[in-house]
Amino acid sequence: MTATDTEKPLVIRTDDNGCATVTLNNPERRNALSGAMMAALHSAFDAIADDSTIRCVILAAEGPVFCAGHDLKEMNGISQCDQHAALFAQCSALMMRIVTLPQPVIARVRGMATAAGCQLVASCDLAVASQSAKFATPGVNIGLFCSTPMVALSRNIARKHAMRMLLTGDPINAETAFSMGLVSDVVSDDTLEDATDALAAGIAERSGMTVQLGKQAFYRQLEMPLSDAYPYASGVMTDNMQKHDAREGIGAFVEKRHPTWRHE
Repeated sequence: MTATDTEKPLVIRTDDNGCATVTLNNPERRNALSGAMMAALHSAFDAIADDSTIRCVILAAEGPVFCAGHDLKEMNGISQCDQHAALFAQCSALMMRIVTLPQPVIARVRGMATAAGCQLVASCDLAVASQSAKFATPGVNIGLFCSTPMVALSRNIARKHAMRMLLTGDPINAETAFSMGLVSDVVSDDTLEDATDALAAGIAERSGMTVQLGKQAFYRQLEMPLSDAYPYASGVMTDNMQKHDAREGIGAFVEKRHPTWRHE
């Protein structure tokens, strides 16, 4: 992993029973998405993508802030257009890596997630927020519209909700984020870890093949016209039916027993 000057890893990965927890580990900098942090996250996700033992991922953060977005000190220290372009391209590639990761990714959010930090949450497949969590896209307040966070945000929530967040920069609380669809679950601060772990464990118990196939199909069909989405989804189900786990799962249901997955 990429490390800070003190050799503390910016990202920590721990595995348990088919679940990988990837933790942002720079609370002193509010887990800002510096170039080094984004590189470390991308590297961790690439490794997980190639790990057949992992069937679900939790994205967590150390400290009281989930992620403060881009590292503004780093951004202020560069002036060339191509340098800024490279930084935003790196961020976009990271968000796409989450979406294209074979395994589902669950954001575990405590504290504030702002700007690209909010984008990080929106890019995950699911998000469990503590009641004290807050979300904002405040770039407009410093003259830098949250254009790349807008991409993920506007694909999670209704247009007018997204525009209100983007145009005002006002933070929203966890319950509002849930009502908008930005997060999938809201739990008490005390139960955040347990609730997220239980959700991930439940997904990991399913057929890994089926979950990965379903995640890929979900995002592909979203961008299709309805007339194309149904034929595509029908083809996915047809292919799915030829897999061992589909035959095993249906057989187990009929025979009233627990399935034995091969994850294939």
